[in-house]
Amino acid sequence: MKTPPFKTIGVVGSGVMGRGIVQLFAQAGATVRVFDNQAEAVDAALTNLADTFSKLAEKGRLSAQAAQDTMARILPALQVSELADCELVIEAIVERLDVKRELFAQLEAVLSDQAVLASNTSSLSITAIAARCKHPERIAGFHFFNPVPLMKIVEVIGGPRTGADVLERLCQAARQAGHTAVLATDAPGFIVNHAGRGFGTEALKILGEGVADTLTIDRIMREQVRLGGNGFRLGPFELLDLTGLDVSHPVMESIYRQFYEEPRFRPSAIAAQRSAAGLIGRKVGEGFYRYVDGKALQADEPTASTLTAMPTVWVAPGPAAAELASLVEALGAHLESGPEPSAQALIVLSPLGLDATTACRHWDARRAVAIDTLFPFGYKACQRRTLMSTPATLSETRATAQALFSADGARVAMIRDSAGFVSQRIVALIVAIGCEIAQNRIASPQDIDAAVRLGLGYPLGPLSMGDEIGPAKVVEILRGLHAVSGDPRYRPSLWLQRRAQLGLSLLQDD
Repeated sequence: MKTPPFKTIGVVGSGVMGRGIVQLFAQAGATVRVFDNQAEAVDAALTNLADTFSKLAEKGRLSAQAAQDTMARILPALQVSELADCELVIEAIVERLDVKRELFAQLEAVLSDQAVLASNTSSLSITAIAARCKHPERIAGFHFFNPVPLMKIVEVIGGPRTGADVLERLCQAARQAGHTAVLATDAPGFIVNHAGRGFGTEALKILGEGVADTLTIDRIMREQVRLGGNGFRLGPFELLDLTGLDVSHPVMESIYRQFYEEPRFRPSAIAAQRSAAGLIGRKVGEGFYRYVDGKALQADEPTASTLTAMPTVWVAPGPAAAELASLVEALGAHLESGPEPSAQALIVLSPLGLDATTACRHWDARRAVAIDTLFPFGYKACQRRTLMSTPATLSETRATAQALFSADGARVAMIRDSAGFVSQRIVALIVAIGCEIAQNRIASPQDIDAAVRLGLGYPLGPLSMGDEIGPAKVVEILRGLHAVSGDPRYRPSLWLQRRAQLGLSLLQDD
């Protein structure tokens, strides 16, 4: 067994995160001292941990002896001075800069000059925390995710004066405890909370534009998107409800402010209003959904009508026109092949990054619908397809298109006009933000992907998402979104543009 970089570790804060960190390192073989300003909180944490180890032993995940030995390595500390022999102290207290600075000053007064001080902060600057310390070179971020023993990822964050040896020792400690350690420089949101802005924030913008309702957006992201063979396990609004807007919305606002109002991170007034109304999510029984016994109440999807006669369909020119024509024929429709649609034909568009209105050009918008072709859409090859109408599309046109494209059993979401549909917008923004993190050298491409995949549970990391779709295609989507909306949030990053131009992977470092 390798010698651990820290044999005695102190944890300040005995809440959920603190208890998880204590459990992780005690199980890894370290002696862990637990301190909290409230002595009864330490007692409660020890009771909770003893119960946890007992349950793990009952389930066969720990032997009875290992559970007993692990618990014996966890020691209460009644005052800060009892942490004096710790080689590493991790704080997991309230997210207030002044409180953390005061604690670090107390710790420096009792710890040896060689001890490492780490903060589990998720949103505060490590540089700011270390600024008033006597030895800022030994201060680092050590950001775990809840529940700590199960979320096998930790961000190791260095400020401008953090020693390289400190970062390496923290990474080694995390790895020996069974976690993946990713290195990041000190930037707002570090990697995971930074990269996570694309999913929920863009979904809120889509909702705010009236493109689709929350349930439709969630269904599209779970059932239509396929990356690495998988979709997202939760839709963006399901995830916001799980996390709670009382947690998510302040993070959105904080990152937006810390990046000096970068448009990519612009928060939503919808989230602010719902948070103010107390509709914060599952923990209170109502958020974007209502919950009964912990289960979201979601309306059943209406069954698409059946066509009495198959329509005549004209597929507009585009990169997916051949595949779309094959689908139309497989569904049993009459396919027109001329250069222009006849007066009766259903016009089917397949834009990337553009809205249906722009893609319709000079054709009759009353008979036009667009279909999202970014992810699998072929005959019996997908769970869901997304159709989009123009403001002029007739209701009978929408009904005919919806019935046609559900004829093979796929579910069909019908949305209002939007540049980039739903899936294109959200996924392209996730990729764009991930590329910006790489461009700014906040973390390596590999660490960005690992952190997002493990920390957020995405099917792939953002750079691998871009590679699977194709960097050039992602650029095309973003430029279309930018051109139609005029919103700078959609501008493609330089990292993305250069690799697309050169035909390189987005994981290609330089």
